[in-house]
Amino acid sequence: MAVNGYFQLVNTKDGFGIKCVPPQDGGEPIQINELVDYLGKHNMVCDLAQLKKALDAGSEQIVRLGAGSCPVQQESYQLEISEDSMTATVRFYPPSETGQRMPIDEFIKDMQFKKIVYGLNMELLQEHFRKGQYCKNLVVAEGKPPRHGKDAQIEYFFNTDSHAAPTLNEDGSVDFFNLNTINHCRQGDLLARIIPEDKGECGYNVAGAQIKPRIVKRATLRYGKNVALSEDHMSISSEVNGCVSLIDNQVFVTDLYVVENVDNGTGNIEFDGSVQVNGNVCSGFSVSAQGNVIVKGVVEGASIYAEGDIVITRGMNGMSKGRLEARGNIVAKFLENATADAAGYISSESIMHSKVTAGNEINVTGRRGFITGGHACAGFKISAKNLGASMGATTVVEVGVNPRMKEEYQALQDDLLEIEKVIKKTQPILTTFAEKRAKGAQFSQEQLQYIRSLVMLTEAKKKELEEKNKKWEALQEVFEVQNDACVEVLGEAFPGTVIVIKDVSMALNNSYQHCQFKRIGGDVKMVGL
Repeated sequence: MAVNGYFQLVNTKDGFGIKCVPPQDGGEPIQINELVDYLGKHNMVCDLAQLKKALDAGSEQIVRLGAGSCPVQQESYQLEISEDSMTATVRFYPPSETGQRMPIDEFIKDMQFKKIVYGLNMELLQEHFRKGQYCKNLVVAEGKPPRHGKDAQIEYFFNTDSHAAPTLNEDGSVDFFNLNTINHCRQGDLLARIIPEDKGECGYNVAGAQIKPRIVKRATLRYGKNVALSEDHMSISSEVNGCVSLIDNQVFVTDLYVVENVDNGTGNIEFDGSVQVNGNVCSGFSVSAQGNVIVKGVVEGASIYAEGDIVITRGMNGMSKGRLEARGNIVAKFLENATADAAGYISSESIMHSKVTAGNEINVTGRRGFITGGHACAGFKISAKNLGASMGATTVVEVGVNPRMKEEYQALQDDLLEIEKVIKKTQPILTTFAEKRAKGAQFSQEQLQYIRSLVMLTEAKKKELEEKNKKWEALQEVFEVQNDACVEVLGEAFPGTVIVIKDVSMALNNSYQHCQFKRIGGDVKMVGL
């Protein structure tokens, strides 16, 4: 066991001195600064050169300090408490040859007086007061750090990924029959449950002060109709057979309304759940659903709106008047002479002479996989086998712009300016009121009521400003991601195609194959896949 070097006041033949004992078994040597400080505290002086020579000798040495008997000095110590009050470190110094050791009870009382009351290492202290460990840092007390808990979580028992895409078959075709984009549920099915929060445990510093763990968040199940909450409020289940979805962190279960065709026999359809059309949607009719819309036939010049996804197994010929709008994704075998707008992605085997807009991606990579004519716009990426045609109409593909987010972003900017104007207008009035009141001015009840209303208005506007700033910053992050937007061509991009990335465009004068188009610097440039 390593033993540090230490020093002790002792008697000599002609007076008294300081005995310097070297370390043993790899212990730390005596620090000259520590020795000088010790002597200074006891009003003793010594030649530094003699001290240094004694310490460098490597053997036990006595340096004379003065005549007369050795002063009586009891065992002493130096205490150091860490900045966070989690550790107390003591460095003991031996008594003089004529002094006495400190009793352990006296030391513990001294610690209590100095408010070191928690986490004393009694085993270490007992060892010191039995053997003596001098000029060595001894951690005599340690606090207990808090154990931080975990936020509550919600576990969902259905697929919450809104980006599920159709499967590409080995022959290059897209499987529009087995999309697995709808989460079917049966009556009584468990939909979600809360994993309770772990509050953690308090800690204590060496002074016994409590250290609380960080605050954890609780969770609440949010749900719509057709959903039952358990008695302990910890889980939810379906009350009906239908399909389940997660929209804005809220669980919805909807019934599925099935019709053969949407035509004169049904008229327009508006349904709170999902709609499945086993046949066709005829020209001039509309379907509106709060869930998904599935059409197993074709869609003509009709309008379809869905809060969820739109799936058209055999495709759509919109006859220049058909329109699709989905808050989720749009999947169709083909889109021709149609307008399609999806908040998520659009997936198809071919898009011809149509105006299509997707918040995330447009994928046209099936067996045919071409975009010809019209305008295709996506927030992040457009991927197609072929773009344009050798003798076709102009084809415009645009990425890096999400129209929905752009409108929301602009609206938020306008709101922030208006809120700041209100705060800027009320602040001087409140400041003047405070200054006058501090000088002893008196105000009528009407004036006081007016000031109270201004205070409430200012606080409400500050809170609103904070919330809208968070949304604005979140949109900023999305726009930064959109800086990596690209157009991917797996086959050939024909001359006459126009590539637009954010606010920069490139008209293709030549044919390009198996490549990507990205914005590099201030230009649209072609790079290899």
